[in-house]
Amino acid sequence: MSPDAMSPDAMSRERYIAADNVCAWPNLTRLDDGTLLAAIYNRPVHGRWHGDVECWASADDGRLWERRSAAAPGEPPGNRMNVAAGRDAAGVCFVIASGWTPVLEPGDSGEEFANQQRTVLPALVCRSEDGGHTWTRAEGVALPDESAPPPIPFGDVVEGDGGLLACTMYSWQDRQNNTCWFYVSDDGGYTWAPRGVIGADDYNETDILHLGEGRWLAACRTVRDAHLQLFRSDDDGATWADAGPLTLPRQHPGHLLRLADGRILLVYGLRNPGLWGVGARLSADGGNTWDSPRLLVDFGNATDGGYPSSAQCADGTIVTAYYANRVPAHDRYHMGVVRWQVEE
Repeated sequence: MSPDAMSPDAMSRERYIAADNVCAWPNLTRLDDGTLLAAIYNRPVHGRWHGDVECWASADDGRLWERRSAAAPGEPPGNRMNVAAGRDAAGVCFVIASGWTPVLEPGDSGEEFANQQRTVLPALVCRSEDGGHTWTRAEGVALPDESAPPPIPFGDVVEGDGGLLACTMYSWQDRQNNTCWFYVSDDGGYTWAPRGVIGADDYNETDILHLGEGRWLAACRTVRDAHLQLFRSDDDGATWADAGPLTLPRQHPGHLLRLADGRILLVYGLRNPGLWGVGARLSADGGNTWDSPRLLVDFGNATDGGYPSSAQCADGTIVTAYYANRVPAHDRYHMGVVRWQVEE
């Protein structure tokens, strides 16, 4: 799985600057009518400015995008930027958004809080019943325990068996000690509570995939060397078993998608010296084994980027969104999109 072994496969690709001058960290959701929604952070900086989680939409399978709404407006001087997003079978869309607020000194506006101490804001549960045009917002996320700080949401909101909704959130004690929790909602996504620990002490940003009959996969970012580790649950998220590494160090975070042909697609950020971009792997057996890594997008001269998220269109085309602070032909932060199909 060395980066040197990763070469562009025989795939047809189209690349677009989908939303300019944003750091983004996109999360994609596909609606029943084929519309793609992207939940993004709307400022061109790595999270240290006031900003909002916006909802952007594409009605042409990812080629053109337009801002639809602010799903989770930030509260000045802080921001909303960390999200779990998705939808249920009825089409209700969710953005669960936390963020940061600076601890201000007298006379400090906090407009750019690059150097100030900061604290995590409690997550807002944002719900939309009209495809992301309008949102209701309320606090509804329980703490993992009474002494824990507010957890930080990440990845997809996924519907499991019997209408159960699930996502992941991680605790932020310090940069070297994060625990990832499997959160569930049994009231239509209004309130959320932890059901089980996916990974303790060394795990934060995690995406999940429902395999059916109480079985789940989780691709977890490790804190210390920033690789992806796979976990499995066979009891609807109550307990989890380590299933081994998915990537090398500095290759994170990941997104899991079940394709129409039954295969599982993993996309993930590449942050290795000399190789910044998006990688991909496929599994044809429910995540038991994975094919060789492939290079999906090369960022060239970027020094920040990744966080890919994918959706599949009706014609089989895969749309993968990501962010980068620059690419060879574009010198600003942006959300980029690649449209591609895996050749047999």
